[in-house]
Amino acid sequence: MIITEVVHGSAALSPEKNDLRRLKFGALVSSDHHNYDDFNCNNSSPRSINSSNSISSSNPSSNNSSPHSTFSPWSQHSPYVKSPWVNQFLGSSSSDHDYEHENDMVKFPPKHGLIASLFREEGNIYSLAATGDFLFTGSESKNNVRVWKNLKDFSGFKSGSGLVKAIVVLGHKIFTGHQDGKIRVWALSGTTNSYNRIGTLPKTSELLVKSINPRNYVEARRKRAVPWVKHYDTVSCMCVDSDQSLLYSGSWDKTLKVWRITDFRCLESIQAHDDALNAVAVAFGGMVFTGSADGTVKVWRREVVGKRTKHVLVEVLLKQQHAVTSLAVSAADGAVYAGSSDGLVRFWERKKKCMTYGGVLRGHKLAVLCLAVAGNLVMSGSADKSICAWRRDVGGEHACVAVLTGHGGPVKCLAVEKDESPAAAAEEEEEGNRWWIVYSGSLDKSVKIWRVSEDAQGTAGSVRGCGG
Repeated sequence: MIITEVVHGSAALSPEKNDLRRLKFGALVSSDHHNYDDFNCNNSSPRSINSSNSISSSNPSSNNSSPHSTFSPWSQHSPYVKSPWVNQFLGSSSSDHDYEHENDMVKFPPKHGLIASLFREEGNIYSLAATGDFLFTGSESKNNVRVWKNLKDFSGFKSGSGLVKAIVVLGHKIFTGHQDGKIRVWALSGTTNSYNRIGTLPKTSELLVKSINPRNYVEARRKRAVPWVKHYDTVSCMCVDSDQSLLYSGSWDKTLKVWRITDFRCLESIQAHDDALNAVAVAFGGMVFTGSADGTVKVWRREVVGKRTKHVLVEVLLKQQHAVTSLAVSAADGAVYAGSSDGLVRFWERKKKCMTYGGVLRGHKLAVLCLAVAGNLVMSGSADKSICAWRRDVGGEHACVAVLTGHGGPVKCLAVEKDESPAAAAEEEEEGNRWWIVYSGSLDKSVKIWRVSEDAQGTAGSVRGCGG
């Protein structure tokens, strides 16, 4: 049953214990090893934006609560326990265009704000991916991945593998990273709404072949040896290089693995960090960025070494005490963003042959857990339950244009798609202002869908403007 209603949840959340162990929640003041005022190839001064005073929450009591109480295993029950699915839509002014849902005509919300909430009582949301009319959400429930089409329950698929920590979509294939260290590949059945598993990484045949030769084994934790083609801990992050037909996967086992999508073969395994990998991003110029709980951001490049093509370490962009939790790349601007457990978002810009430190975005009170880039917007989701929308202006200056609030728990994952509605297209053509649909998954068991523009200055109740 789907209910059309406005709901603001404030229930406490169940913990993701391993994430807390990996995250290393730290102080809000950075204790970087480098002096970033001097860490610049061209000696230009870095930029700093501070909007922390404008963060708000739908739960008034949350402002003074500790981060640990957010993850308390003791949580009150939702008032909608009898309905496992709640689909929320907000009303709007008469100037907004219509949106059809279940034979009822309702209005879009004000220009900047919440469009809908998809609530699932069964489990927290740890990953999501959006493409076209489809939204894929990964959780701890029996159906690991739920598929939504036009914000309606469409399908789902599952495997007895624990949490789904990462989802990547490439064409008709969906890649899911699991707690058991495996990557599963899915495709929509041509005759039904069901999804079929078409592959598992590593393939069983490849794993058997590698297992025969003792030289293919590497030491895992507790002195256990495993074949190098297999992750032996949770797959925490993935990304795709569609041009090279490569899939990159990072794991809590500290390795970065490279897979060829055409035949699902593992080409390379890199001992990339000293602690768990939390983020990986494909960038410009053949570079790949990785972020880890060891506090570093590293740059890798795919190069020909001898008769082989392999990834070599180019540079360490960041080395700090706080865990790096998320990465995002703006290919058009040549910029890389890194969120960390101190609540800050740092960014670098490509200058000729090196990455130059650009500055820091200050908008969150607790750890930044996820990042997404679309157009001139950078979105950051945090354990403080809010989402900051930053606009990148000419020259690399950033302005915080809105803070989206309404989640009852930490914002764990983000995805952004361009708003293709006729009204958005007309405004882009007339005024050059682009609109985006932002999807946010949270440990409050919900996914919220927001509408934000690059010129946004929040006016709706669920959006706050922020200074800078």
